[in-house]
Amino acid sequence: MNRVRVMRRWQRIRGDIPLFVCLALLTALITAVTAAAPALLDELAGRAFAARLAQTQQSRPGITYTASFDVAEKGGDHAPEYFADDLTAAAGVLEDQVDADLRGAFVTDSARAVLPGAGMDLASGPGRLSLLYAADAPPKSRYVEGRAPREHTGSPEMAVSTRTRDALKLRVGQSVRLGEGGLRDIDATVVVVGVFAAPDTRILREEPLLAAPSPRTGGGYEAMALTAPGAILELQAQARVRLTAQWGVRLNLDDEQARAYAGTEGRARLQRALIASSELAAEQFCPMSTFGGLACQLGRQPATGMDVDTVLPAAVDEFGRQWTQGQAVIAFGLATLAVVALAAAVVTALLALRRRLDVHRLQRARGASAFGLAAARAGHTLPGALLGLAAGLALAALAGEGVATARGVLAALGCWLLLPLVTFFAVRDGALLHAKSPSLRGRRVVAEAALLLLAAAGVWALHARGTRAEAGPDPLLAAVPALLGFAAVVVLVRCYPPPVRLLARWAARRRGAVALVALLRAAKEAPARALALLVLVVTLAGAVFGGLVAGTLTDGRVEGARWRAGADAAYLGAEAHPRAAEQLARARGVRHSVRVAELRISPRGANGSGVGSTVLIGVDSEALRKAAPDSALGHAAAALPAADGAVPVLTRGGTARVGELLDADVGGRTLKLRVTGTLSDAAAGDRALGPLARADRPERVLLTDLRGLGAVQRRDFDESLLLLYGESLRAGDLRALVPRAEPDAGTGELRILDEELARVSEDDLAGVLIRAHTATTALAVALALLALVLELLLSAPARGRTAARLRTMGLGDRQTAALHLIQLLPMVLAAVAGGTALGLALPSLLGPSLDLDEFTGGPADPGLHADALLTTVLAGGCATLVLGAVALETWLGRRRGLGAVLRVGRSDE
Repeated sequence: MNRVRVMRRWQRIRGDIPLFVCLALLTALITAVTAAAPALLDELAGRAFAARLAQTQQSRPGITYTASFDVAEKGGDHAPEYFADDLTAAAGVLEDQVDADLRGAFVTDSARAVLPGAGMDLASGPGRLSLLYAADAPPKSRYVEGRAPREHTGSPEMAVSTRTRDALKLRVGQSVRLGEGGLRDIDATVVVVGVFAAPDTRILREEPLLAAPSPRTGGGYEAMALTAPGAILELQAQARVRLTAQWGVRLNLDDEQARAYAGTEGRARLQRALIASSELAAEQFCPMSTFGGLACQLGRQPATGMDVDTVLPAAVDEFGRQWTQGQAVIAFGLATLAVVALAAAVVTALLALRRRLDVHRLQRARGASAFGLAAARAGHTLPGALLGLAAGLALAALAGEGVATARGVLAALGCWLLLPLVTFFAVRDGALLHAKSPSLRGRRVVAEAALLLLAAAGVWALHARGTRAEAGPDPLLAAVPALLGFAAVVVLVRCYPPPVRLLARWAARRRGAVALVALLRAAKEAPARALALLVLVVTLAGAVFGGLVAGTLTDGRVEGARWRAGADAAYLGAEAHPRAAEQLARARGVRHSVRVAELRISPRGANGSGVGSTVLIGVDSEALRKAAPDSALGHAAAALPAADGAVPVLTRGGTARVGELLDADVGGRTLKLRVTGTLSDAAAGDRALGPLARADRPERVLLTDLRGLGAVQRRDFDESLLLLYGESLRAGDLRALVPRAEPDAGTGELRILDEELARVSEDDLAGVLIRAHTATTALAVALALLALVLELLLSAPARGRTAARLRTMGLGDRQTAALHLIQLLPMVLAAVAGGTALGLALPSLLGPSLDLDEFTGGPADPGLHADALLTTVLAGGCATLVLGAVALETWLGRRRGLGAVLRVGRSDE
């Protein structure tokens, strides 16, 4: 007897097993994504943060400590013998004196001391030679001739690069006399003992003169060579100069530390730790002496206090701003995935309900309660839900630490309760009566209006609040895209049936009933297709938005790099360093050079009232038009009219009126300016102005031709720029022309377009965002296909009954296929149009919560670049799926008999 009951029960649930398996798989997937999302976000943030720190420290150390030291007193300890050990010991102190949270993360990779600018006389002409001791000097394997310099050999020794050897015509064993033309009182001979190759190593990037000499104005070269530490002190004693020691410290975070510091709270802790570490290092280097005051010493050398220069705080702040925006992109992808997964689970539950609905109605007629039937369905799906929960948590555990187990359990609980809930609402008393009262239609209108109001309120809240600065997930940002998807479906369900009915009227005047019946049923069943519309709209919107973001990031970051470089290369500080600027303008490969200068002024109007802080920019319009014929800035400056003895200017962003005469004090004299027009957007956004852009630059800008500022002295310019145009510019050659004789010497800033583009391509943050959004979108597309297939299966019996009735009237196979196709086509077209429109509109709807300018830079917001190929592929995929469903339904309908589809007395259609 028990065996018979088991067999009967097995026969009842056997048909539901595929759906239960599907529900269990969806439970596992939703649980895994929900539980692993925080850990995956932390992992992505940690990787991007570590990559950003490594990139920031690629061209220079993250922290640079410098200390100057005087000549050691005679009769003291033998400082030359211990100088290298003193530098190494100081490096160890710098690594140890850090905040406890960063213990072991700091690595001192360079300790250097430079003797700058000693005069030398060679066959190639007079020049200046700087001698460098570096603990990170090239190893023995890099030497192509001779050896590295040593101590106690009688005469100071030096080693040069192959390019320095060739340019200065040096050879191993040659003696170089140091004397006039540089530091005073030096009279020594330095022997060349080695020649090393100059590959692209860190020390040669940071000390370009060591890689290759720089030609000097008037002949000769500026060069640098390696030497032993004792030679540095020996020559320092002759010249009686104060030298500077420099230590380069890099912050190397392991994976765990990078994850810990990538978040908002972690970045704040890191900033505090960096400040504390700098203070600890300075205090340890200069402790309080016995009699008060600071006692600063570099080993046995009296020294000044330690200075700290770091690029890490700015890099951390920049990453924080960008990651905040990046979370918005990832949150949208996760929201899309959540909505599609939920819709797939609901469709699966509805499909399982439909298989047993007639049985449940019969059970209700025999006295079973709705709650009891729902509880029975919950018991049937409980094993699958538990298996899905276990599998989902196991998958989430692969993401590492930080798995949100509680969220995963709640997600699995929601998936498990879906089938009992839809069962309860389907078999409750009101549902069994099939009440089509006006109150139900009123409830639908109220629900739709509430959804529209919620979506509008969410968009308004995002615009009013902007990006949230706190740590953790942003519920509002994740909810708004989902609400917009629901709102789009509400609008589509209300809007696309009327045009379909108009088409049906047109079809009624034509021969044949296939188009008429199909269009009428498509319009009638529009509300029932809401789930399918939701899946398609949200998936398409997410994919289009993802393609939009990816294209904008890719193209916008390249444009931002071009904006920062201004030209093929740009040299900031050209007026302050005219010799370097002159050499750069004559460098190999440079075809054109353009001067741009900037003054910060406070002009006054004719009545003596101040206009406010203003930037006056002068550009060499003639040179710029030759270098870049399409430059809007060059044409605007060249078109300036005469101004009766005043300097003609174009204005932007201020209250100055056209024709107004302004006075400005510059360098002790009054400069008269005449406003002759306004500066256009194209000219203000010209690439040539990019290197001068600063966050603190005033909004009021005046532009003139640089020839009109001939009375302004070079020293009076607040900033100056030399733009270089040419093909195949070599970064190493250009950087060798910008010498740095001392570690703390200011030599301007050289930006090279190829390096800026390489930095953009190597930055992993945008790549992380694109990969994360692509992964979530791909998973959402897969789930959407599953949900759409299930939805087609759910609605297939109704279409099959319609086709069967028409087949009794002589409908053929081709006409049946056309019936299915026309019936599904309006929904697909509406979904494609609505999803694409929503995806394209999302950047505007999300407002300040999605500021891609943080990633790209540039004079204005980056233009949006839609991925037309991706949109076309997705739309084509939907069409292919519908065609496949039509073909399958037609084939199945031909194989089934009419009796298997039609039932006597059935009137639910």
